[in-house]
Amino acid sequence: MSQDKAKKQTLYAVPDPSQDSRDSTDGPEPPGEVCPSCYGTGMEFVEGKGVRRCQCRKQGSHTRLIETARIPRRYDNCHFHSYKPQNASQERAFRFSSRLTMDFPAVEKGLLLMGSVGVGKTHLAVSILKGLIERGFSCRFYEFGGLLKEIQNSYNPVSQTSEFKVLEPVFNSDILVLDEIGTSKPTDWVRDTMAHVINTRYNDKKLTIFTTNYLDKPKNSHEETLEERIGVRLRSRLYEMSKTLVLTGEDFRKSFDASS
Repeated sequence: MSQDKAKKQTLYAVPDPSQDSRDSTDGPEPPGEVCPSCYGTGMEFVEGKGVRRCQCRKQGSHTRLIETARIPRRYDNCHFHSYKPQNASQERAFRFSSRLTMDFPAVEKGLLLMGSVGVGKTHLAVSILKGLIERGFSCRFYEFGGLLKEIQNSYNPVSQTSEFKVLEPVFNSDILVLDEIGTSKPTDWVRDTMAHVINTRYNDKKLTIFTTNYLDKPKNSHEETLEERIGVRLRSRLYEMSKTLVLTGEDFRKSFDASS
């Protein structure tokens, strides 16, 4: 019996399903650059250890998680290594934030980062998200006023979204950052919506990180408390589902205006 001659097969990269297919009249799709470690299979062989998921797929997954998190471009440079504590309160918040990032999911409470503007609350919240994204968890960032606006827009009959579509990732993400809670005018609708979001994540035992400029004990009587902005019940809920950390210090943004 004659031996079949082995045929040399050309290896191509696994096609990206997110890319639109080319029209047949355009001719054949040119081959993409194949990963030299897994040859497009997504799995690489490590001598002495066996088969594992290829780094090329891990990088792609990380990129998708970053994009899905919707972290504003303004915070591209926010990481734990770029956070520079200026006092004991900021150092304490830094330690708690980094520890939470390392210990998750073996944590029971999120964080409420409370303090005046420019003390690094959002910087730490974003650093937590980025650290957890690197570990493969799904994360979402929302400025609370922006989230309320998205929900309001979903009521528009010509809108292409629905309230369910807006809130689904808010409810389902492993970790959610709600930035600047309390800044929106505390109408009944705002408080009801805030309660719906917070209580849903609380009941589902989802980790939530909050930031706010409002304090429990303002510096003067002219400033409103967080409780006055979000209501007694919600403030009580936040005590239960998050650890409150108060950051003090000068507004670091003022340094941007300093003459060189």
